[in-house]
Amino acid sequence: MDRQLISHFAHADHQIAAPVSEAHLDRLLRRARLPEGARVLDLGCGEGFWLVRLLEMYGDATGDGVDISQTALDAARAAATAKGVADRLGLHLVSATDFSPAEPYDLVLCVGSTHAFDGLTPTLEQIRKFLKPGGLALVGEGFYEQQPSEELRAEIGDYEDLARTVARAEASGFRTVYAHTSELGEWDEYEWSWTGSLLRWALANPGPDGEQARAAALEHREMWLNGYRGVLGFVTLLLAADLVE
Repeated sequence: MDRQLISHFAHADHQIAAPVSEAHLDRLLRRARLPEGARVLDLGCGEGFWLVRLLEMYGDATGDGVDISQTALDAARAAATAKGVADRLGLHLVSATDFSPAEPYDLVLCVGSTHAFDGLTPTLEQIRKFLKPGGLALVGEGFYEQQPSEELRAEIGDYEDLARTVARAEASGFRTVYAHTSELGEWDEYEWSWTGSLLRWALANPGPDGEQARAAALEHREMWLNGYRGVLGFVTLLLAADLVE
């Protein structure tokens, strides 16, 4: 079973696919205050929850979602159809690094997918190329709430603390106009959903795939509970492109 399918089953009960509640997601999207007829891009859109919710909220906006998982894009299309926004949504089966838009965007999202560009700074450098002058970026990134062990850092990534994460974003030509720092309860809801949904699928599907899903869930839960819980944070930054370089 490949990682994309594991992710699909793991996010069955938490379609936001990030440690962010629906209330805080809606607040972030409202703070974007998009102009009439806005164009929106979601890099690493997964099953499209953020993008579909945004198209519901802004009734004249259009959006493009980019992902490498056909399973995720099929789910995004189904969700958009169910919500009545499919006619304003384009989906692209391509790596975020290879996507080439025809026109610039008012808002570019990349939530939990900066690894596709090898980190926050190269992600924002790429996003700037996709934005209209004065456009916005909505980027979700990990940071360390407290100093991790060297073993944990090697396992989950070379993140900064929150202050340095914001500074790194702003050094890429943006200004932080709003942000949400995920609360521990949001993290717990996400992680219990991720591991629990995958385990339920594994129990209902005995065999090699079920065993692989079970192993992935238990390994993930061990790393969370005995590793990064309370150590790794997550911040979603609403960034305005700075016109003054």
